[in-house]
Amino acid sequence: MQQRQLGRSALTVAPLAFGGNVFGWSANEQRSFELLDAFVDAGFNLIDTADVYSAWVPGNRGGESETIIGNWLKRSGKRDKVVIATKVGKWVEHSGLSPINIRAAVEGSLQRLQTDHIDLYQAHADDATVPLSETLGEFARLIEEGKVRAIGASNYNTDRLTEALNVSRQHNLPRYESLQPEYNLVSRADYEKELEPLIRQENIGVINYYALASGFLSGKYRSEADLYKSSARSGAVQKYLNPRGMKVLAALDEIAATHKATLSQVALAWLIARPGITAPIASATSVEQLEELFGAVKLTLTAAEIEALNDSGG
Repeated sequence: MQQRQLGRSALTVAPLAFGGNVFGWSANEQRSFELLDAFVDAGFNLIDTADVYSAWVPGNRGGESETIIGNWLKRSGKRDKVVIATKVGKWVEHSGLSPINIRAAVEGSLQRLQTDHIDLYQAHADDATVPLSETLGEFARLIEEGKVRAIGASNYNTDRLTEALNVSRQHNLPRYESLQPEYNLVSRADYEKELEPLIRQENIGVINYYALASGFLSGKYRSEADLYKSSARSGAVQKYLNPRGMKVLAALDEIAATHKATLSQVALAWLIARPGITAPIASATSVEQLEELFGAVKLTLTAAEIEALNDSGG
C-alpha cells in the first residue's frame, strides 16, 4: 500500500482514512470491530475520531467512538499497525483549547483509547479566546512527554492557520502538520481559493472530511424523493440537489461507466489524485461498503477525466 507523509511529520498514512464518527452511532461495537479489522487487513492505517463522537446520539454522552476503538485495539493487538487521530475542543465536557482543558481532554482520550500515545492530536475547531501560543505550548508539552506524536488543525480558516504557523515559527513550537477541512467535488470554493495555496506552500497534510458530501456523490440522491432513503442524511444532501450538483453526478456517471467503477470510487479517486490531499476521510457501516471504498485507491483517472470533474463542479 502506498504511504504518504503527513505534512512534515514522521507519520505516514495510506491514502484513505476511516471516519470513526459512525462508531457508537450507526455501527455498534461488534460491527465497528469488523470494519476496523477489514480496514487494517486491507493495508490502510489512518483512523480519525474525536472525543465528542458520538454525543449527538440519544443515550450517548460522547467518548463512545474512542472507547470502541480502544476496546478494538486491546482485543486485536494492532496498535502498531494504525495511526490514531483524535480531536479536542468541541465536546461540552472539554470545550475549547485552553492548556488546562487540553490536558484534561488528552488524559481522557488516552484512557478511552487504551493507549499511551495519540499519533495525531487535532484542534477540532479554532478557539479565538485562547492565545495560539498557549494552545501550541500545551501541545508542545504533550509531544515532549510522548503522549502525542504530531498535531493538526480542523476547521481553521486561512488567516488563523497562517497565524498559528507564524506563532510556531516565532516561539519555536510544534506546528500544525495537518488540516482537516470540508472538501469534495461539490464543496470546493472555500478550500481551493485560500486554504489550498497555503497548505501546498507550507507542506501541510490534508485529511478532508465529507469526502462524499454526506453520500450525495454516491449517486444515491438525485431528487427530492430520494431524500427519504435516509432521514439522517436528507438535510445535509438537499443543498446539492441543484443544476451544479446534477452536472457533477453526470460527470461521475460517465467516468464511472468507463472504468466499471462506482460513483463513490471516482469521487474519492479525484480527491486522492489532487495535489496536497493526503487522505480523504470516508465512513462505512458495513464491510461491503468499506470494500467498495477501497477500490478508489486502485482507480487511476486520466488527466482528461480529472479535468472533466474539475469543470463539472467549478
